[in-house]
Amino acid sequence: MIGKFPAKLDDKNRLFLPAKLRGELTGNFFVTLGVNCGHRCLTVYTAEDWRLLSENYNRLPISQRGAATSLIFMNAAECEPDKQFRFTLTQNLLDFAGIRRDVMIVGRAGQAEIWDAEEFAAFEAENLTPEKLLASLEAIGL
Repeated sequence: MIGKFPAKLDDKNRLFLPAKLRGELTGNFFVTLGVNCGHRCLTVYTAEDWRLLSENYNRLPISQRGAATSLIFMNAAECEPDKQFRFTLTQNLLDFAGIRRDVMIVGRAGQAEIWDAEEFAAFEAENLTPEKLLASLEAIGL
């Protein structure tokens, strides 16, 4: 998943699924708590990635199933877009990410993120530097 897409939350806490992400988020998908460089956001997983995440969690010994890891599952929402490609976010997810009305939906390789638009602008301004871009490219092996 790639790109960034501005959106607005409607009065029923619904967002439109961007057309460029519809092919990758077919059927049901999952939204849960997310963090990127210390900023709160929401992370969107395909059904397949959610299944793999769940399997990895279930393989952990109970002693390693910490509260923070469990919170990812406790606060998750299974989403199924309607015929207009809208999906609903729960209030607890919106509160966690500080999402009010204006939103930025961004692709992040195998997942997507949903940000409050102002928070995303701050994140982007903080991280859109030549030094940080170079460090990111080196981290992924380029």
